[in-house]
Amino acid sequence: MDSITKFVGLDVAKDTIAVAVAERGAAPPRYLGSVPNTPEAVRKLVRRLGTPEQLAACYEAGPTGYGLYRLLTGLGVRCIVVAPSLTPVRPGDQVKTDRRDALRLAQLLRAGELTPVWVPGEDDEALRDLVRARESAKRDLKRARQELTSFLLRHGIAAPNGAKRWSRTFLRWLDTLGFAHRATQVAFQEYLQAVHERQARVERLEAEIHAMATEGRRAPVIQALQALKGVREVTAVTLVAEIGVFSRFRSPAQLMAYAGLVPREHSSGVQTRRSGITKTGNAHVRFVLGEAAWAYRHRPAVKAPLRSHQQGVDPDVLRISLKAQQRLHRKYWRLLSRGKPATVAATAVARAGVVHP
Repeated sequence: MDSITKFVGLDVAKDTIAVAVAERGAAPPRYLGSVPNTPEAVRKLVRRLGTPEQLAACYEAGPTGYGLYRLLTGLGVRCIVVAPSLTPVRPGDQVKTDRRDALRLAQLLRAGELTPVWVPGEDDEALRDLVRARESAKRDLKRARQELTSFLLRHGIAAPNGAKRWSRTFLRWLDTLGFAHRATQVAFQEYLQAVHERQARVERLEAEIHAMATEGRRAPVIQALQALKGVREVTAVTLVAEIGVFSRFRSPAQLMAYAGLVPREHSSGVQTRRSGITKTGNAHVRFVLGEAAWAYRHRPAVKAPLRSHQQGVDPDVLRISLKAQQRLHRKYWRLLSRGKPATVAATAVARAGVVHP
């Protein structure tokens, strides 16, 4: 950092980048204008500002991704991507423009008051894209199923007894339905086709996730995570894709904060008030941990599905898995016995599982 003499704030949009520079010292930052958001324009900007060793740059994480970060670091420029929710804002400041944002980022970067986010490698980002595409596909499938269910309800059609909703038996029964009016029949077929198409999309994505979980670079970590109760393949891949390098967290509390599982706190003087979890973190990690936590309401046991995932896993991981089952099962039922709602108990289990895996 001693060699850095210019701190560059970048407000990145789809087509342009607003640029501001704060020189070392106390002088106010200068706005340099905007440049096109292209690799050629960025390279020209770096040459204009000075040697890469003199520069430190930052921009806020957003929909434009990490391409600019990789380009700048490839040019030798020290660069960080900033968490927008953790960027300090002046009280009462109600004016927001690209120019003001770039100037503010340059000033805060020089002051060392910005919180960087972890930038995944290209392999990790590709795995993250795959997992999030599957999440989108699952949401689309859920919506398509709800629309078909609502259609059947409007027409007073109920599934036969013993046909569990969306099971093979249920889907075969749907194929036998017919309607007297042509328009109604066409509408029904479209709803049903939408369900089939979205289900096929989910299956294609899950097949690729399975391939990455068994053959990809992160396969050993993914397989080890599946030795834990409640952590199936998609959950394990999601954790690896979203967290990336687990060792980047200095403590379990940091990982909890990243997942948004730490409680809110409003304390003053001798009063300490804590409420629900912050939910200010990675929502994908928080969701899968919350879903996995429900498995610990059942008695500790190593049944066939879990046993199959534990084949060939390090014995130390197996010991951790069994110890976690016993400890988290006790915690869940201890909280229920104190009158806590089941959802609160499950959230506490998710947080405890992060602290002591």
